[in-house]
Amino acid sequence: MVMGDLVREVDVVVVGGGPGGYSAAFRCCELGLETIVVDANKRLGGVCLYDGCIPSKALLHVAAVIHEAESARDFGVEFGDPRISPDALRKWKAERVVGKLSRGLAAVAKGKGVEVVGGRAVFEDSRSLRVEGDEPQKIRFAHAVIATGALPTPLPGIAVGSERVMDSSAALELAEVPERLLVIGGGYIGLELGQVYAALGSQVTLVEMTDGLLPGVDRDLVQPLARRCQKFFGAIHLNTKVVDLREVGSRVEARLDGGGTQTVDRVLVAVGRRAQSEGLGLETTRVRVDQQGVIAVDERCRTDDPRIYAVGDVTGEPMLAHRAMRQGKVAAEVIAGRPAAFDNVVVPAVVFTDPEVAWCGLTEAEAQRTGRPVRLAKLQWAASGRAATLGRSDGLTKLVVDPDSGRLLGVGLVGPGAGELIAEGALAVETALLAEDLAATIHTHPTLSETLMEAAETLRTKDGPE
Repeated sequence: MVMGDLVREVDVVVVGGGPGGYSAAFRCCELGLETIVVDANKRLGGVCLYDGCIPSKALLHVAAVIHEAESARDFGVEFGDPRISPDALRKWKAERVVGKLSRGLAAVAKGKGVEVVGGRAVFEDSRSLRVEGDEPQKIRFAHAVIATGALPTPLPGIAVGSERVMDSSAALELAEVPERLLVIGGGYIGLELGQVYAALGSQVTLVEMTDGLLPGVDRDLVQPLARRCQKFFGAIHLNTKVVDLREVGSRVEARLDGGGTQTVDRVLVAVGRRAQSEGLGLETTRVRVDQQGVIAVDERCRTDDPRIYAVGDVTGEPMLAHRAMRQGKVAAEVIAGRPAAFDNVVVPAVVFTDPEVAWCGLTEAEAQRTGRPVRLAKLQWAASGRAATLGRSDGLTKLVVDPDSGRLLGVGLVGPGAGELIAEGALAVETALLAEDLAATIHTHPTLSETLMEAAETLRTKDGPE
């Protein structure tokens, strides 16, 4: 087929089949808009399903099972040392987890009438784009939604063309379980995958250029995780940079600033992600892109071009799948002429390490930086009966509250299941609940969710609610 032989006319074209893209496409079809998704791999799910959220959480579950079996010795149950079968683990992840969800998304798309076209989309102007690849064609649209996501950030100033130096996508393939692994970056990707490989048997060394793990996250929440990582990892080097990587035989030699050297079997580079907006032909439109590749949008997910919308990681931080999904639905509603806006008060965040760390809304550090007065409530999980039964009393629940009104402004949690518990915190902040409302809500006993109620109770005065 010669490019231009086929021209499609549609209401909406969505560029990218990740969580933001398929959420937008599904909602557009529900609202009666003819919609096509253009995805380079001709599939729905994106990085989240194939190279991010889902496979990493599957492997973190495996790591948790291994640690649970080890800790069972403390209460008299002995399973013996685990035997890891990498081939079986890879097959389970690919077929039983990722494959099952992929087939489910394809079935939903078919049921809603969403067509997925394989190829690379390049805008020709504000009304049309061409698809390059195996299914070349031209698409004219009334509206477009850009949902191309983000890519792993390479290590600045260091280029190593070795398969032994991995990004997060390669690490999730589990090509091998190296005896020694160097993780560069102490953010959520480095910590999650570092814990996976440590559980599978690697001796993990982590290097982080700042003075603490999870830079930017509340230090009260990070402390229990940092202590746990000290136990899991062979070494953690803070305030340290990797200045050179060199493949030497079957090893990789990493030179650190300060003169230290690490010789390892593999390296995981996890220093962040960058918006993926290059090569889309956006210069032929009015879409505004900054120097970091981030597409500017308003609260209705509209770009500076009135026909083009953008959602998800390509619109910047926070780069979270659930933010992208919400934005995708907002964009669809706006395109359909409905009153909608991305006006959420909070976007909850979770780090799925052991222990999990989760937060939403205003943090103590942000309040201090802006000079906003707040009241804080902290409840150590040592006081939780449920935590005691789990043998995990190292958690913490933290509330940030307006001192005058008692309104909940932020919630932070660290401990097993924090990623599930933060939903209550997000709902409380989103709906402007008072700490007293949380304290007066009956929570099931014994559960970890009680810690939210009990933390709120500590804010009461001896004379009653404020």
